[in-house]
Amino acid sequence: MTTLVLGGTGKTGRRVIDRLTALGRPVRSGSRSSSPAFDWADLDGWPAVLQGVESMYVTYYPDLAVPGSQADIRALTELAVQSGVRRMVLLSGRGEPEAQACERIVQESGLEWTIVRCAWFMQNFNEGYLLDAVQAGVIALPAGDVAEPFVDADDIADVAVAALTEDGHAGRVYELTGPRLLTFADAAAELSAALGGPVEYVPVKPEEFAAGAAEAGVPAEDIEMLNALFAEVLDGRNAYVVDGVREALGRPARDFAAFAQNWARHLRG
Repeated sequence: MTTLVLGGTGKTGRRVIDRLTALGRPVRSGSRSSSPAFDWADLDGWPAVLQGVESMYVTYYPDLAVPGSQADIRALTELAVQSGVRRMVLLSGRGEPEAQACERIVQESGLEWTIVRCAWFMQNFNEGYLLDAVQAGVIALPAGDVAEPFVDADDIADVAVAALTEDGHAGRVYELTGPRLLTFADAAAELSAALGGPVEYVPVKPEEFAAGAAEAGVPAEDIEMLNALFAEVLDGRNAYVVDGVREALGRPARDFAAFAQNWARHLRG
C-alpha cells in the first residue's frame, strides 16, 4: 500500500521519500508540482491524492502555527478516515498553541497517529531562508539571545519513516531536539568555524527584519509568519533539550557541529 508524503519537496518530505524509496516502499509525493497535484487551498483535489493511500506523512504549509491550519487539518483527517488511510504521522512545532491544537485533531481522528514535534531545523541555515544570510556572512534576526536546541532534518526524517513503517510508534508524541542548546550567535560561530569564513549573528528588531527580508524578495506573507514565529516561540519557552530521537530510534540526536562540518565538506566537493 502507498505512503503519501504531503510536502514531498520540502526539507523533511523529500528526505522521507528518499528513505521510503530506498526501502522499496510505494510512495506518492503530495505537492503542487506532483501529479495528481496537492494544494492546501484546493480541497476538491485532495481525494485523488489520497486514493489508495495506507499511511501518510503530513507537513503543513506554511506552518501549523498560522490561522486556518486547524480547519485544514480537520478536513484532511476526516477525508483520510473516509479514504481508508490507516496511519498518519504529523510534523508539528514546539511551543506553538495552534500546532498543538492540530495535534489534538489528529489524535482524536481514530487513525493510528504519531506526532513528530520539532525544534528549529538546522537546515534552515543551508536550505531555507537563512542561506543567503549565511553566505553573506550576517544573520540578522529578531531572536535576541534566546537559545534553541536546533534539530537535524535527517533525524526528523528517520523518526518519521520509523513511525510510518514500524510497529510500536502509534500513539506516541516524539519531541525532537538536538543534543545542545545554542543561541543564534553560537550557531553563527560554529558555522563560521566549519565553513572557514566569517558568519556573524546580529539581533534586530522585527521591523528591521521585515524590511531586510522584503528587500531580499521574501514574500510579505512569509515575512509576517516568520516574525510571528520569532515573537511566539523564541521567548525562552523552548530553551531546553529533550531526548525524543533516542526514544524513537535508540540513538542520540545529531549535533549542530556535525551538521556544519557535513555542509562544509559538501561545499568543498
